[in-house]
Amino acid sequence: MASESTAGSQNRLYRWVEERLHLDTAVKFFSKKTVPRHRGTIWYYFGGITLFLIVIQIITGILLLLYYRPSAEHAFESVQFIMTDVEFGWLIRSVHSWGANLVVLIAFIHLFSTFLMKAYRPPREITWITGVLLFVVLLAFGFTGYLLPWNELSYAATKVGTEIAGSVPLVGDMLKQFLRGGEDVGGATLTRMFGFHVAILPAIMTALLAIHLVLVQIQGMSEPIRWNALTEDDRARRRMKFFPNFFYRDVMAWIIGLWVLAAIASVFPWELGQKADPFAPTPAEIAPEWYFMFMFVTLEGFHFNLFGQEISLILDKSIVVTIFMILGVLLLLIPFLDRKARREKPSPFFTAIGWFAIFYIVVTTIIGYLE
Repeated sequence: MASESTAGSQNRLYRWVEERLHLDTAVKFFSKKTVPRHRGTIWYYFGGITLFLIVIQIITGILLLLYYRPSAEHAFESVQFIMTDVEFGWLIRSVHSWGANLVVLIAFIHLFSTFLMKAYRPPREITWITGVLLFVVLLAFGFTGYLLPWNELSYAATKVGTEIAGSVPLVGDMLKQFLRGGEDVGGATLTRMFGFHVAILPAIMTALLAIHLVLVQIQGMSEPIRWNALTEDDRARRRMKFFPNFFYRDVMAWIIGLWVLAAIASVFPWELGQKADPFAPTPAEIAPEWYFMFMFVTLEGFHFNLFGQEISLILDKSIVVTIFMILGVLLLLIPFLDRKARREKPSPFFTAIGWFAIFYIVVTTIIGYLE
């Protein structure tokens, strides 16, 4: 009798939830959803890993927010308190800091794998645009969050970064003052970066992420261009069910990502350094995060030795910033520029551009760290 009563209660609870959330509809949708199975299927997992790492960043960020105090007088001390007095506080901060780097790396791989697979072709133009904008938002998270510990390196790097923003043609000075909250980097800058990091950027990311995920569910995952020559039966045989086949593998990728992140954060805890001193000279080891290094090296110029002659190739910073802005817009509009992909044909020109961009970013990043 007790088991029958329990079963009846469970059925009533399920009906109550089903009437309000329509879970059966979602179950039927995911049971019918399939994923293309081919030699490039592995690249599909990077989207899910990116989403998982974003969730980790949100959770650890909220935990840090409980103790962080966003002012020039107390920011450094509050982070120091988190690392020394809060139980597992050092680990949470280390996971958050390393996670910021890892999520950008995985998003970078996801962006360029999507680019090279031509997954931006119709009808996925809006999916691509929201994905690129999400990548820009992740970079903005990295930039705004870097100053929050209020240490020497973050202070100097923010000063350099906002100076670069001042090189934007026409609106550079206005943009620099807007980011700094005044003429110089100070307490107003910290408060402003904190507002961007915990309020404005999360709101933008939530909206973009919602649109991006809905479109991915509606349109499904992009098929390889070569599948155009296949019959419907051949396509069906080369697909696997999203649940449980793809989903379980996706979860395994999340677990591996979490294990890697936890291992790095434990073995190499993120250091705090010295408190920022606006009157101190700029540290000699000042450098941006690795995902901004290729921009930094391009702005600083290239110096090399050719047949015993020192040669320097330096462009005006406003020109370099303008070029990067134009390239960013072109990347955003690539679904409308790649007409061959729109006709569902291979486009070797844009493929070559994608590989060149990867090569340039990797090489200039290595150069930056070697120098």
